Order: sequence, then structure tokens, then C-alpha cells
Amino acid sequence: MLCAPQLPGAPEPLATNDLIGINSTEHLSALEYFDEAIARVSGEIDQRLTADQEAIALLDTIPGVGQRAAEILIAEIGTDMSRFPSAKHLASWAGMCPGNHESGGKRLSGKTRKGSRWLRQILVEIAHVASKTKNTYLAAQYRRIAARRGKKRALIALGHTILTIVYTMLTRQQPYQDLGAAYFDQREQHRVERRLVQRLERLGYEVALQPRALAS
Repeated sequence: MLCAPQLPGAPEPLATNDLIGINSTEHLSALEYFDEAIARVSGEIDQRLTADQEAIALLDTIPGVGQRAAEILIAEIGTDMSRFPSAKHLASWAGMCPGNHESGGKRLSGKTRKGSRWLRQILVEIAHVASKTKNTYLAAQYRRIAARRGKKRALIALGHTILTIVYTMLTRQQPYQDLGAAYFDQREQHRVERRLVQRLERLGYEVALQPRALAS
């Protein structure tokens, strides 16, 4: 086998074993780099999953919200609510904020704005489940709105309320606290009492309300 003549002063050609050694070293360095990168990314993913799991467990305390629904909510809106100045901004971004166009005291449109279709869908599903729960604030609100505006609008309104609750819970990192099924009745009672007292006071009476003692 003929070989090309070597020029005077030229470096000695590398042997095949030397080339293999260099390539092996480069491959090992590259593998070590990728292993470190994978470990770093895996650590970040674990941290985010831990934060998400805590948020999911928090939202799971809302009536009508299960594991799957909580996961979808977190996937759609995230856990950091600081990017939304208020619950109203979140509702508007999600398309769950009814329009308030009015003219001459009359509402022209009550349609919700466009937003995330998946987020709207899961909120309506949650509202549907929550509307059937027993002795809860959300079910009481649904019945109250459905009686005046129909079931479809009541579900949208309840979905808006649930999204507001989600925003508050993720912002304060506090579990859900139900106001109770009698919340609206009690609130209405207090409003009636206050209105009647004010009317009597305008007539010159001094009013002090005292609950009637129950018969034993």
C-alpha cells in the first residue's frame, strides 16, 4: 500500500487510537452537559408541579370542583394572579364578564365577551355541578338567579362567581369558606330591617330592634 510522502517539519499524523480517544472525550463532555441540563430542567419542573399541586388541592375545596376541573383551571389561568390587577380583569380576560352596555337606563346586551373556550366550558361545567349541591352558597345563588333570568344565564353568572372565588383563593392562598345556603335570605332580612328603621326614623321615631323571644 502506497502512502503519501510526509513533508519535512510537518507534525506526525494522529494514530487511529488517538482520534478515537479525542472523540470519546468530546462525547463524554457533551453527555455530562446534557445530563446536567436535564437535571436542572427536571428540578424546575418538580418545583412547578409542587406549586400546581398545592393550588389544585386548594381549588378542590370549592363545591363542584374536582381534581380534573382544578387541573384544567390551573392549566388555563396559572397560579400567579399578580398578572391580573383584580378579579374583574381576570373575568374579562376569560370572557366571563357580561357586557354592561346601557342606554336610557335599559340594558342593550348581556352577552359575555369572547375568551378562552376551554376555560368557559369548564367553568360552566363546575357551575352545573355546584348548582346541585346541598346547603351551599353557590347552589343558593344559582336558584336565586335562575328564578329571575333563566337557567342558562344563571350558570354563566355562577361560573363568573366561581372564577372570582378562584382568583381570591389563589391570591390569598386560603381554602374555600362557604357562606351557607341562608346567606341571601339573611342579607335580604337585614336590608328590609334597615330600610324600615330608616323610614320610621324619618318620621321622628327612635327605633331599637329586639328579636322576639321564641316560645318554649
